[in-house]
Amino acid sequence: MDSVVRVSGLSQGYGKSTVITGLDLDIKRGVFGLLGPNGAGKTTLLRTLATIAPPLAGEINVLGQSVTSEKFARLARREIGFLPQDFGFNPSFSVYDFVRYSAWLRQVPTARAHADTIRMIDHVGLGDRMTARMKSLSGGMVRRAGIAAALVGSPRLVLLDEPTVGLDPAQRLEFRELIRSLDDTAVVLSTHLVEDVAAICSELAVLTSGQIVFRGTPEQLSDLASHDGAGDTPLERGYMTALQERTAGMT
Repeated sequence: MDSVVRVSGLSQGYGKSTVITGLDLDIKRGVFGLLGPNGAGKTTLLRTLATIAPPLAGEINVLGQSVTSEKFARLARREIGFLPQDFGFNPSFSVYDFVRYSAWLRQVPTARAHADTIRMIDHVGLGDRMTARMKSLSGGMVRRAGIAAALVGSPRLVLLDEPTVGLDPAQRLEFRELIRSLDDTAVVLSTHLVEDVAAICSELAVLTSGQIVFRGTPEQLSDLASHDGAGDTPLERGYMTALQERTAGMT
């Protein structure tokens, strides 16, 4: 199966600070989990994959096209849905306006943009708040509106940064079902919640200090777990083992 997105020799940072160095990664269709501590480079990687931040070095390839210029970045963005952990919105927009505007930005054809906007709002459980102003929504509702905005128009690459923050347990289960229902899509899910990774990700990577220290299935990460290690589940203990082995290798 061909990769939806591939990065080769990626280096990225801000000012004089380098966050990611020499990273190689390819992602195919399905749900790919990205785990790592704060400051590991997860958000920086997602912003780079979203073509918001051009890399300092290396190559990004989206759907077979190298993103080598702003022209190619604009083309790639038509197929990318991105939900940052903190995203802005016009507070006077209705929920419909907000999601429909995202469809317009992604150049979803007008003939289907309206219907798809309504469909995604219904999918995230906000059908009864479609005309409500964004400023009137609770934090969880704003997060669900953001998920709808990232998915409207059926982009081929969906990048979600901590998408379930602010959702209650029932809403998190609904989110998982929604992500499972996506076809012909590569979803990159960056999260601190290993339960979400275990439930919906077919593959994952552990990122720390801008480097991937583990890549495999949730089951393979669980297999790394030590019985006396930190964590309440095998997956948490395997995750902590991967981080500790990386730290030990740097000393």
